Amino acid sequence: ELYRAYVAFEKKHGNKDGIENVILTKQRAEYNKKVSQNPLDYDSWFEFAKLEEDHGEASSVRDVYERAVANVPPAEVKQYWKRYIYLWIYYALYEELEMKDLDRAADVYQTCLDIIPHKKFSFAKVWIYAAKLHVRRRDLLAARKTFGKAIGLCGKEKIFVEYIALELTLGEVDRCRALYINYLKAMPHNCKAWLRYADLERSVGETERCRALYELAVSQQALDMPELLWKGYIDFEIEEGEGSNARKLYERLLERTGHVKVWISFAQFEGTGIGSGAEEARAIFDRAYNRLKDEGLKEERVLLLDAWRVFEKSHGDGASVAAVEAKMPRRIKRKRMQTDEETGAEVGWEEYFDYHFPDDQDAASNNLKILEMAAKWKQQAALLEDSDSDSD
Repeated sequence: ELYRAYVAFEKKHGNKDGIENVILTKQRAEYNKKVSQNPLDYDSWFEFAKLEEDHGEASSVRDVYERAVANVPPAEVKQYWKRYIYLWIYYALYEELEMKDLDRAADVYQTCLDIIPHKKFSFAKVWIYAAKLHVRRRDLLAARKTFGKAIGLCGKEKIFVEYIALELTLGEVDRCRALYINYLKAMPHNCKAWLRYADLERSVGETERCRALYELAVSQQALDMPELLWKGYIDFEIEEGEGSNARKLYERLLERTGHVKVWISFAQFEGTGIGSGAEEARAIFDRAYNRLKDEGLKEERVLLLDAWRVFEKSHGDGASVAAVEAKMPRRIKRKRMQTDEETGAEVGWEEYFDYHFPDDQDAASNNLKILEMAAKWKQQAALLEDSDSDSD
């Protein structure tokens, strides 16, 4: 009641600053009560620190952050640390951006890194923010040491990417190469790492090194996105004007996969200026069509024919376009019974679209003719048996 009377008095007789101070005092008391009851309520600490940043002195802001970061999560489980870590990050950003004290911000990051149990888990963003702060402090040695320690204790892809970007900005190509070697030792399956390394070598004019890297990359047993790697290798050879090398790569890739997009890309390549011409492109399209037909891949054949028709419209004449269109299928709506994957029970009918190709229909008609002939023979045999029984 006394506090309410004080607020009422200030509203009646006080000025604007006095009223604001009363409200701030009340808010501080509420936040102090919240964090006292639950020191691990990090959201309340964030709000408390924001209140002090907007209205308080630097000493009060630092006091709130110091009190907040002292409440270390009791369990060494990463999900419990995610909100806590941002208290340190916000603290460091306050010191750097508001107080312009880069040295104190660096100390905040270092203390945070000392607290994190790196043997259990780590946070790449903290390492990166700390290293970049050292760059802004013009202390490259400290930045490199931070990144190097991060690779040893954290080893995440972000660390390698940011460290390499720093060295590349500084023009240290040899350091970038050393980092890429360590990067690929740690993650030999990472296709993006191989592509970035190859792009680096190409950007500095090392064509043979770039080609050797691509060759080494595609020979890896396990890759996360091999299609990106092969595409990068083929595009590299095309841009270098090495059409024969690109053709060999397409053939090697088709030995590994018969995906329709590879066939389409191969045929389109042959139709370009660096390829062998439109006739060779048509031969590739025809090879692909027969291969997909043998494998019974109807939707893939439709995609191939669509690409083939577009190619003929730009490179062929009316007769070649008509020849491709003659291969186009009819789309027919059908029904089939759906079954439950777990129990195998029938769950109802579903509609789907099927494709009937003209060359498939020829084979089907031949089969129908054989069935019709067999049915006629059976009818004739039955008539002969009836006539024999009547004569008896």
